[in-house]
Amino acid sequence: MKLKLALLGLVGLVFVSRVSVAQTPPPAAAVVPEVTIKCATLAPEGTTMTNSLKTMSKELATRTGGKVVFKMYYGGTAGDEKDVVRKMRIGQLNCGALTGVGLGMIEPEFRVLELPFLFKNYSAADHVMKEMRPYFETKIREKGFELLGWAEVGFVNIFSNKPITKKADLTGVKFWMWEGDVLAQTMFEKLGIVPIPLALTDVLTSLQTGLIDGCYAPPLGAIAFQWHTKTKYVTDVPLVDATGGIIVSKATWDSLKPEYQTILKEVITAESQKLITNSRSDNVKSLEVLKGMGLTVNQLTPEALAELQAISKDVGTTLVSKALFSQAILDKVTQLAASAP
Repeated sequence: MKLKLALLGLVGLVFVSRVSVAQTPPPAAAVVPEVTIKCATLAPEGTTMTNSLKTMSKELATRTGGKVVFKMYYGGTAGDEKDVVRKMRIGQLNCGALTGVGLGMIEPEFRVLELPFLFKNYSAADHVMKEMRPYFETKIREKGFELLGWAEVGFVNIFSNKPITKKADLTGVKFWMWEGDVLAQTMFEKLGIVPIPLALTDVLTSLQTGLIDGCYAPPLGAIAFQWHTKTKYVTDVPLVDATGGIIVSKATWDSLKPEYQTILKEVITAESQKLITNSRSDNVKSLEVLKGMGLTVNQLTPEALAELQAISKDVGTTLVSKALFSQAILDKVTQLAASAP
């Protein structure tokens, strides 16, 4: 009898176990991405730019059901922008969140947007960008890339370890120049300055060693790259509204299904607008933070400002002669900037 009960119990246990196994749904299979977009930026992790890129990445994964994802390389881990552009061309990278310098390596005419004192305010910059976007989208597409969204680094200030109040003070500073930047080189030539060309990733070390004692960046960028820790002064006059953009290689773009192309462009375009707004706000806050940290604001004399503005007008003409962009594009952009509301 006891043996029979034991056997019945064993049979019951087996039955219940089988029913339980049958009723328990199998674990959900992990979604395997169809496309992984490798994207690089010089911006360090935790900055306004990288936070925005993370938002784009999450939104893209959500809207494609995990079928299209980003793999990000922050803080120059993929190299300087010339390295990022080169790697995109050979297929090692698919995407880049670039500054105007990087965009200019692909299509030099982008640099017309970064002429010194071109924009009197952000409204003028927005007006020009809106009018010129179709043109630049076409130009960069012809070079094998797709422009998905504008970005903006912001108005650039001069940081130095020596006070600068007049033009003559500039010649006493050992200025960094972004290696290969024809626009910056031309501006320095007009000012009678011999800069020290370096990759952006070498600036902090060069400030620490004394190889340079002057650089230029938006306030937010100076903090992000820690350049503010090795400089004492900042100018009170923004020189350039540094632009940027998020691009993918044409090979990557063409490989995407049409519905994925639509989603990718919608996500990046929408988030890029928020990025521009946030960058502008954060740059204003960053300048105040720098003042609070003890950086001294250089007050340029009216004469010095007028002299810099006069010199900067020659930069555009010189860059036309260097074939960076055409006279027609220079005229169009300057007219749009001047007529902005």
